[in-house]
Amino acid sequence: MKKIHITVLSFLFLSFMITSAGHATGTAKISYTLTFPEAQAHYVDIEMQVSGLKQNSLDLKMPVWAPGSYLVREFARNIETISASANGKAIGIKKTRKNIWRVNTTGLSAVTVKYRVYAFEVSVRTSFIDVDHAFLSSPDIFIYPAGMLNQPSTVHIIPYKKWDKVSTSLATVNNDAFTLTAPNYDILFDSPIEVGNQDIFTFTTGGVNYEIAMSGEGTYDKERLKKDIAKIVDEQTAIFGENPNKRYVIIVHNYLKGGGGLEHLSSTVLGASRGGYTDEKNNGYYGFLSLVAHEHFHLWNVKRLRPVALGPFDYDNENYTTNLWIAEGFTSYYQDITLRRSQLFPPENYLKVLSENISALENQPGVNIQPVADASYDAWIKAYRPNENSVNSTISYYSKGSLIGLLLDLEIINSSNGAKSLNDVMKYMYDEYYKVKKRGYTDAEFKLALEKFAGKKLDDFYKNYITGLTPLDFNKYLAYAGYKLKDEYAGSNDPALGISTSVNADKKIVVTAVLRNGAAWKDGLNVGDQLLAMDGKTLTEVKGLLNDKNTGDKVVFSISRDGLKKEIPVTLLRNTQVKYSIETLPNINAQQQTVRNKWLKLQ
Repeated sequence: MKKIHITVLSFLFLSFMITSAGHATGTAKISYTLTFPEAQAHYVDIEMQVSGLKQNSLDLKMPVWAPGSYLVREFARNIETISASANGKAIGIKKTRKNIWRVNTTGLSAVTVKYRVYAFEVSVRTSFIDVDHAFLSSPDIFIYPAGMLNQPSTVHIIPYKKWDKVSTSLATVNNDAFTLTAPNYDILFDSPIEVGNQDIFTFTTGGVNYEIAMSGEGTYDKERLKKDIAKIVDEQTAIFGENPNKRYVIIVHNYLKGGGGLEHLSSTVLGASRGGYTDEKNNGYYGFLSLVAHEHFHLWNVKRLRPVALGPFDYDNENYTTNLWIAEGFTSYYQDITLRRSQLFPPENYLKVLSENISALENQPGVNIQPVADASYDAWIKAYRPNENSVNSTISYYSKGSLIGLLLDLEIINSSNGAKSLNDVMKYMYDEYYKVKKRGYTDAEFKLALEKFAGKKLDDFYKNYITGLTPLDFNKYLAYAGYKLKDEYAGSNDPALGISTSVNADKKIVVTAVLRNGAAWKDGLNVGDQLLAMDGKTLTEVKGLLNDKNTGDKVVFSISRDGLKKEIPVTLLRNTQVKYSIETLPNINAQQQTVRNKWLKLQ
């Protein structure tokens, strides 16, 4: 174990009132020391010191969720062997709620609390520790004193064996990379920490220093990444007129098959497939750049420009908003249009991705069931807790919100003759609510801003597309830029079952989804059914299964359901799925060309 001698940094704190809940009062100092004596078993040992206490009890809390990931994850479940002491002697500590421990501090001004956290979940929103590195997602690592969210703290890291690097947006103390400081817990919880031997490379653009920390092997080209990410940064910074950071950290975890990202105030954590950087055939590299663009755009949209419900945070409970279609949906729109406007994506590539996104939305039955505002509000119980019927009953506020952003962008560009765009709305809202009013926006306030730049009331737009279920009129808005959708399946009478399948460990074909109002839905095939045979012929794959069948034909499936064999007759229905491409309209006029140029940044 590498030994590091650390001096605790002292702070002066604001006074707080004593409450019956054991909230802190007076001045206090808080520090954490992290060690990894059993990294191979995925543990971190934490010693927390709190001094300057004046109350009889101190409540210590652990967040139940991580900002940006809207699910109560019950991080306290990974805490083990918590104990408290003062002056070298054990003192009472008792769990009072699922995520709260009460320490008896009668007559004490300082206490030490020791606890251990198990961390072995691979994701961008949860901590992970092994002998190669430690990724510390702060909300599931640090308990905090109730009533002291606004207090600063220090974090001292004693690394495991040969770990010699730390990547985080937190400030260091005395230039010691292993001694960090946060001005308050909102900053601490929004600042993930990577400790290990990650590959670090940097670049500077617009006066902001960027650090990319690659954990795990990958086929990435450092110089290409620096050049391309700088283009993304510059394009997005131009929208808002400033980058509020002096330094920004991009932590990347490379896996065999990786993905996903989580935004933070001055950093982001990304998951990537280690071979994806050179996978040009499947757009693996551009998929990674799209992920970077998404999470980086969040440093403005949601981390600073935010719905009023998303800050200050309640770390004990769900924080509800109907505006994730803006916070996440608009960000999803900008992730791809950024690549186009920064010249990383040619127009035809962007239009192909856009048509695929439209097709995916239209092919999800849930688009006719759940309004996007409801999808946002119910993120806590639906989006992050999908089941086998989610495709039929829900819609993603990412995907639909992205396409609503598209429609609004085209509306504003067209109504202003190319003078304005959705960019102007985002900058106005950032300036007005983050910089001037220093608070989040309401749904009504964002709507007013959209109307300001669209030059028209959007009551019907909201009624139809935000709180209602009216299908998005893509052709109306695409026509502003001289484009239209073409359904490659139009006119087809091909049959379909309306199911998704996978092959299990026993190499059996298993139904994984049954689409609403499809043939399988109407005739009773279930998720979990094993498809053994069709019309007496043993099934080894589903590809080409209906090649010699017609709509209206009846087939009989031999299935295994809960270990029992059954015969299920199914009448085949017409395939109602769509497959769109985007085509240019003939003889576009000057107005349409102006909109196209502005939208796709062609000139």
